[in-house]
Amino acid sequence: MAHGAATIVNAIASGRGAAFGLDLWTKAEVKLTNEATIITGTISSDPEEKTTLIEKTVARVFLRFGVERQFGAKVTTSSSIPIARGLKSSSAAANAIALATVAALTEELDDLSVINLGVDGAFDAKVTVTGAFDDACASYFGGVVVTDNSTRKLLKRFPLPNGLTVLLHVPTNKAYTGDTDVNRLATIKPAVKAAFKEAQSGNLWKALTQNGIAYSSALGYDNSIAEHALAAGALAAGLCGKGPAVTAVVPDAKLDAVKAAMRSHEGKVLEAHFNSQKARVVK
Repeated sequence: MAHGAATIVNAIASGRGAAFGLDLWTKAEVKLTNEATIITGTISSDPEEKTTLIEKTVARVFLRFGVERQFGAKVTTSSSIPIARGLKSSSAAANAIALATVAALTEELDDLSVINLGVDGAFDAKVTVTGAFDDACASYFGGVVVTDNSTRKLLKRFPLPNGLTVLLHVPTNKAYTGDTDVNRLATIKPAVKAAFKEAQSGNLWKALTQNGIAYSSALGYDNSIAEHALAAGALAAGLCGKGPAVTAVVPDAKLDAVKAAMRSHEGKVLEAHFNSQKARVVK
């Protein structure tokens, strides 16, 4: 099982990013079969979604241990994370699938090796532009992570404060990361680099809001949901990933006011909390 994550700085524009863990979750069950090379997947929480990420991630783990001609697998995932809204559903799934496959093989790997197998699977499945190493680390380790996605280096980790709740505005429409036009993001590189510097310095909520303004303008999203959340008392608010979901980090005392502001826009508002638990095998 792996948990969800949310964007502080999206790495697509500059190759470096930051994210934090959320208590949303994805579970994966992997059963090995004797039908070598045949990997089948089911996403029980969203059956119409493609299962390419499942197949590619399992294949990466099999390749790592040299058993790709020995086993097949049947994989079922379930998740509380809405898919294709920018809420790191792919990173959480890749982590959970990689971890469960390693366990099914009764093998062991260090944490970053498991994360990297999931990132490789995400690249193979074409569900990522940068590999989403920041999202994968935040999903796997919990807490706050600051990363260089281009070299897959975990640069910094921060603990998360108490007394805050995360609200997620989730529109009905989906947007797939693999479809993002990266060329449109060149103009916001300086703004995103500035937000990344803030994140590195520990100014996480300033970074999140600045990042949201930059990416909303580049990707054509209306930033008014974030603006209304901030006006109602949120510490930070902005686009999560490549959208369309919007994250707001809210002091508990302002929760009702910010929730009302976000609910005035069409879509669902999910309530979540910070996660500091590491991904783990659940038996």
